[in-house]
Amino acid sequence: MHTDSIFLHLKKHGQLRDSEIAAGTGVSLTEVRASLRELSSRGDISLCSTTIYENGKAIEGLFSRVSGYFPKPAPGRKPGAKT
Repeated sequence: MHTDSIFLHLKKHGQLRDSEIAAGTGVSLTEVRASLRELSSRGDISLCSTTIYENGKAIEGLFSRVSGYFPKPAPGRKPGAKT
């Protein structure tokens, strides 16, 4: 299965929908959904079902992110930072 490549894609790009993962990794949507469910059962990712409306049309999918992973802050000055 493609669980490792999907996990790395989520870790690199953050919170994504299943269709965005399929487009980014080149894996079919059904295989992405099966891999996401496997990763969720292992506790590696957080997974929730969503309904998104685009142009009045309901699109159902899965929204996922890596569990307990916080990306490093971007380099450079931050608002309100004292120098």
